Amino acid sequence: MDCVRARRVTTLISLLLGSTALMPGAMAQEAAAPVPGTTGPAGQPGGDTAAGDPQDTTAAPADDAIVVTGIRRGVADAISLKRNNTSIVEAISAEDIGKLPDVSIAESIARLPGLAAQRVAGRAQVISIRGLAPDFTTTLLNGRQQASSGDNRAVEFDQYPAELLSSVVIYKTPDAQIAGMGLSGTADLRTVRPLAFGKQAFAVNVRGEKTEGSKLNDDIRNIGYRVSASYIDQFANGTIGVALGYARIDSPSGNRHYKAYGYEAFGDQTDANGAPVNIVRPDGADGALLINGQEVFVTSRSNVRDAFIGILEWQPSDYVHSTLDVYYSKFRQNEVTRGAQWFSNPFADGLTFTDVATGDRGGSKVAAGGTQIGAVPIVRNDNNRRNDELFSAGLNNEFRLDDRTQFFADLSYSMNKRDEQILETYAGYGLGVGGVTPTTPNIGRTLDNIAFETPVDGFPTYGAGLNYADANRVSLGDRAPWGGWGHDGAIRYPKVDEKVYALDLRLTHEVEGFFSGFDVGVNWTHRSKAKTVSDNDLFLKNGRQQVLVDSSFLLTPTNLGFAGFGNVLTFNPADLLDRYYDIAPIRDANFYDKNWSILEDVITWHAKANIDWGRLKGNVGVQVVNQDQSSVGVVINGLEPGQPIVPQRIRDGASYTDVLPSLNLIYDLGGGHRLRFAASKTMARPRMDDMRANVAPGFNSLVCSGQPCAPGTIVNPWSASGGNGKLKPWRADALDAAYEWYINPTTYLSIAGFYKNIKTYIYQQSGTFDFSGIPLPTTANAIPAGVVISNIGQITLPANGNGGSVKGLEFSGAFNFGTLASVLDGLGVQGSLSLTESNLNPTSNPDPTQAVRIPGLSGTVYNLTGYYERAGFQARISQRYRSGFKGEVVQLFATRGFTEILADKQVDAQIGYTVQGGALEGLGVLFQVNNLTNSPYRTRLGLDGGGTKTSDGGSLLETYETYGRQFLLGFNYRF
Repeated sequence: MDCVRARRVTTLISLLLGSTALMPGAMAQEAAAPVPGTTGPAGQPGGDTAAGDPQDTTAAPADDAIVVTGIRRGVADAISLKRNNTSIVEAISAEDIGKLPDVSIAESIARLPGLAAQRVAGRAQVISIRGLAPDFTTTLLNGRQQASSGDNRAVEFDQYPAELLSSVVIYKTPDAQIAGMGLSGTADLRTVRPLAFGKQAFAVNVRGEKTEGSKLNDDIRNIGYRVSASYIDQFANGTIGVALGYARIDSPSGNRHYKAYGYEAFGDQTDANGAPVNIVRPDGADGALLINGQEVFVTSRSNVRDAFIGILEWQPSDYVHSTLDVYYSKFRQNEVTRGAQWFSNPFADGLTFTDVATGDRGGSKVAAGGTQIGAVPIVRNDNNRRNDELFSAGLNNEFRLDDRTQFFADLSYSMNKRDEQILETYAGYGLGVGGVTPTTPNIGRTLDNIAFETPVDGFPTYGAGLNYADANRVSLGDRAPWGGWGHDGAIRYPKVDEKVYALDLRLTHEVEGFFSGFDVGVNWTHRSKAKTVSDNDLFLKNGRQQVLVDSSFLLTPTNLGFAGFGNVLTFNPADLLDRYYDIAPIRDANFYDKNWSILEDVITWHAKANIDWGRLKGNVGVQVVNQDQSSVGVVINGLEPGQPIVPQRIRDGASYTDVLPSLNLIYDLGGGHRLRFAASKTMARPRMDDMRANVAPGFNSLVCSGQPCAPGTIVNPWSASGGNGKLKPWRADALDAAYEWYINPTTYLSIAGFYKNIKTYIYQQSGTFDFSGIPLPTTANAIPAGVVISNIGQITLPANGNGGSVKGLEFSGAFNFGTLASVLDGLGVQGSLSLTESNLNPTSNPDPTQAVRIPGLSGTVYNLTGYYERAGFQARISQRYRSGFKGEVVQLFATRGFTEILADKQVDAQIGYTVQGGALEGLGVLFQVNNLTNSPYRTRLGLDGGGTKTSDGGSLLETYETYGRQFLLGFNYRF
């Protein structure tokens, strides 16, 4: 080891020993991993630079060459990936990722043209490509399909640390040699290839982070750290390569949350004795829209993820090349939520409103402030825990049979499993004897007067009259109106387990002429996925006797001051389970419907011809996909009130074949100008939960109440809902065209258009089902004697129906101002704008006023980044925006549903310096602020065209959350 390297090692050891906190960053990984079985530089199909294009100056330089590093290196590598691929792709490189201390790769790729992230708990988690839901996207790791711990196929990208990835390529048009391509696009996450990297490297990063302000809950801190280390080396005269990486985040997060349940206009009413009741005062406020229920919570989360990669390459000769990839991550999340929720509905507690001030919103009279008289807040203490474990391994072998022929064999395995606990408890002001039930509806319920001010946008302000942090007055127990919720809390245990096995075999042969080579092969993929949810009610002991919480369990009260409510009683509900609660399993129809398992075997035969004819390059290919699917579920065989449900196990499934041709063409116009054209048939396999073979029946004993039922009349009282094991994929015909101008390695312009004709869409439809074998409930006695009860009834389930189109324009580019003048070198900008629209209406209702929006579609998405980099100094500021869309979220009872998410704009900024010479060369310091403008997460009431509207058709705010700014400061060192 030379003196310079020795000094660097000494400096590194000193930094590590002197650090009081470990904080992460990313390694400068300069070589992208290939898709298994591809050829060309960096593993890119068609890796040669097109005729007339500027030469790629980011290739490995000679010792005396000037090396472009940092932000510009990342920009140049990403542009090179985009330019050299025969498919239309977007890309991000290791240098770009490495310069951003992102929690996950989702935060990085959300800035790519045509891509948009959905924030979950404040972090980008799932990605939509070209306005289609994450269900339409396939995620690969080094070209291999990945298992998901989500409820369906969409991979949660926050399980993949940016620090351990070398590049990401988003395929917008398919490549026939890659099995499992998505309908909207395919995200291929790639790790480094140590032999292609070509030199020894070691990097370590440490960063500390803090969310602004004080911690929201006493038992979850708001200070964390990140640490990563990577090592790359080559041995045995460059025939063996090794890459090892480790990344850990301990990243707390939190949010302030408000939700309105709905808006109603309340008129005057009469009491039980017929006397008039003035609901809203003054009378001038009659008819104003008032919030009929609300919740105010603060949530704190501890997010700890450990991730490892290991890559071993062996290339003893030009004829054999083997690569083993291993990736493992474990993600542990602990979430605590505290706050209050209550109804402000006159029908709940005889509640009235006084001193109501109104304002005009969209031509409607809406209450802007006043006082709720007779409210009963419910104090919530919830604790959710989630553990995700991901393991992925792949062995790729390349054999050169002769100068023109290669054989590839790739074997892979991916596993992802999720274990959750969802725990909620209820408390309220007062202490009664017994508990709230329909026969004792007011036990321990104390009415309160709560002042309110409700802005058009933002958090409302509430002034409670009682102290909900008083441990001598606030007791455990159900406080809901209308006789209560029937339990004093709930605990649920969702579990998801998915495994993917795959074998890919491919043969390539190079020729001369119009076609430069041929690829043929077959891929077999076996996927299994199972979901279970154990539902349990919590009942207070001693006949649901309301009880004060022992002081030994109490924590510092949680402050809801952001909404003016004050403090609420705080404890860890998990600590109280054994002492205060009995746990009772719930085995209702909903429980059985949430449990299912799916098996899939997919065989993909593929063939591709590569085109290399003068200025024309590209490929033409076809896939023949044989798919076999089966689902195990239950028919819920029993509806007798008070009697246990007897599930009848069933299996359902289908087999089918798809033929998917594809064409990708590039025509070089010279001078860096290019035209691209692509045409293809694509598909996406159905959602897993839609494929469940479950049937939940219902029986209408009042079927004769609206029709004459003489003896001999045949009636159909049976109905059901469930899944559909026979679902076929979403299928689409796609056309793409693009103009690209590559000016230099860090400057380009692209204008692209796309059109997707989706042949069928999956949505809820009605059909028939034979209910033979399910016993009639005793309620069937209400049907007159002699009436014939048919075993055929209606079932509502997901099915393939009418389709529609999705089309859009995408503008993207990068500009290095050094192109204009050398004095401006280092100053640059990147940006993209995507405009998308669709006529898809996934419903069988022909009424145009009942149109249904497709999930994930934002009409406008843009990203803009400005950067400056010179003499070791680096600065960057980025903004990403997406217009409102329908997003999928976790809702009540651990089920998934949709909500209308309003427009989202997020700004991130960073500044840093890297030492350019001397003993400290390679040492960098970085400061970053994420969510610089504290952008809120907002939803509106209603779905699609539904929900309460103002007179001008505008919507009203439902959810408003803020997550706070996140500050990061750290160091990186590499040599």
